Amino acid sequence: MSATPGKTRALNVYEVQLASPTGPRSLYFLDLPGYGYARASKADRAAFAALVRHVLHRPRLAGVVWLLDIRHEPSEGDRGMQDLLAAAGTRVLAAVTKSDKLSQAQRRQREGTLRDALALDEDQLVVTSARTGLGLPELRESIAALAGAA
Repeated sequence: MSATPGKTRALNVYEVQLASPTGPRSLYFLDLPGYGYARASKADRAAFAALVRHVLHRPRLAGVVWLLDIRHEPSEGDRGMQDLLAAAGTRVLAAVTKSDKLSQAQRRQREGTLRDALALDEDQLVVTSARTGLGLPELRESIAALAGAA
């Protein structure tokens, strides 16, 4: 993953070992290329959309952890992703990032605005900050619950 939107140009796969009552279990995370970059060619954007459609129809896909910046309204790319996720019937967990950039009151307001704008249920959105650690335990729990539902 990169701090620069659109820098990831490949599908990166990460394996995470989880402890479970029946023994260790592998969970795979797929880091897809960013779709919000303006400098991508039309061909790159089409290739990204095809890749996402392919991944969303994998039979073992438990769900998608969708990273969204709390400071911004959903973009055209976000809306397109929302449409792809809905069309595929994919379970979604929105990890809203960079909450440390806002006051607590602003975070609450933006959380509600994003939840409403993207029609997400209460348990589908977790506000996080990598810098302060806010929401990271809740995000771990939510990802484990999402993965356990597969």
